Amino acid sequence: MKRHAPAALRNREPILSVLAELLVVPEGRRPLLLEIASGSGEHVVHFARALPDWDLQPSDADPAARASVDAHRAEAGLANVRSPVALDAREDSWPVARADAVVCINMIHIAPWSACVGLGRGAARVLPPGGLLVLYGPFRFDGAFTAPSNEAFDASLRARDPEWGVRDLSDVTAIFAERGFSRTRIVEMPANNHVVVFQRG
Repeated sequence: MKRHAPAALRNREPILSVLAELLVVPEGRRPLLLEIASGSGEHVVHFARALPDWDLQPSDADPAARASVDAHRAEAGLANVRSPVALDAREDSWPVARADAVVCINMIHIAPWSACVGLGRGAARVLPPGGLLVLYGPFRFDGAFTAPSNEAFDASLRARDPEWGVRDLSDVTAIFAERGFSRTRIVEMPANNHVVVFQRG
């Protein structure tokens, strides 16, 4: 039931370092960080330990992933991690009405392009003006891969499913701009990945 993702163990601390810098606690209330496609649940538990002033809402479309999140959540015993909800980014309605920030790690390249489109649409619904949408993963920049390993990864993804693949950041930025987001920051990360930050206008 409890899953383990080696990549999560490698990248959780670098991602957390960026989140800790970005996320500001508003006065007078506890803010909510919504994670889209929580996968094993290792990220959300790690972030929750380091962000005690935030409530974290994990989500995933896969029931097995949600079971894994619940198992990690139970083991950690953290009061600020909510029970995972069933959420498909492509749906027109999400089970979370409002969040102060949204994070999505390693999802848009292992999903149809419609999931990225839906992510922008849904994040625009739940985030207030000024709210942050934070992406992590591999990207192409103006059609170019950042490393041969990313090009090989893209080929392997497309061989598994033609609708998958490493996305071009300009395409992602354009889709999110249609929903009122501006790209505010790009952070180089280990293993040729990037954190990309978008802010709702």
